[in-house]
Amino acid sequence: MRSVQAAGGAPLSGETDTRPDRARRVALLVAVAAVAYALDVVSKFLVVKFLEHKEPVTVIPGVLVLNVIRNPGAAFSIGTGMTIIFTVIAVGVVVAILRTARQLRSLPWAITLGLLLGGALGNLTDRIFRSPAPLQGHVVDFLQAFPVTGFPVFNLADSAIVCGGVLAVFLAWRGYQIDGTRQTGDARTGEASDG
Repeated sequence: MRSVQAAGGAPLSGETDTRPDRARRVALLVAVAAVAYALDVVSKFLVVKFLEHKEPVTVIPGVLVLNVIRNPGAAFSIGTGMTIIFTVIAVGVVVAILRTARQLRSLPWAITLGLLLGGALGNLTDRIFRSPAPLQGHVVDFLQAFPVTGFPVFNLADSAIVCGGVLAVFLAWRGYQIDGTRQTGDARTGEASDG
């Protein structure tokens, strides 16, 4: 059987009042989301103002180029004719994260969800307010890593989403739960872990 432990390794007690702890975790989620969102919005404002309709700018030769494009699709320019669908999906992601925050008592998950929320809000802002139309706006992408490989152009919101996604997979793999507990043991055999 799998055992459930508090994040510090002690058995979870249902009697402990964790409201202050949850409030701190939610505050961290909001702070991480706000920073990720602000960095995305400010960076897009600057590149649109100073770099759009100009030749790409090489920051590190062969490694990083600033190349401003408008992306109507999802990451990697998938589904370019489905902009409004991606807008609806982004709204769903934001709502799901906000609902999940009610159970949040884990520091790593607060950071993870904050990155996902900030990134989703950054690209959703483009979808709502940028041309060609409300809810159908094209996302501003401007970072191109390793341009000779044809790696897609992305933005800071995409980076936050990818980092949050990688952290979510890692936390789930290690058994860390959003409520601050940790499931231990081998998922394949269901046996409890010694550590």
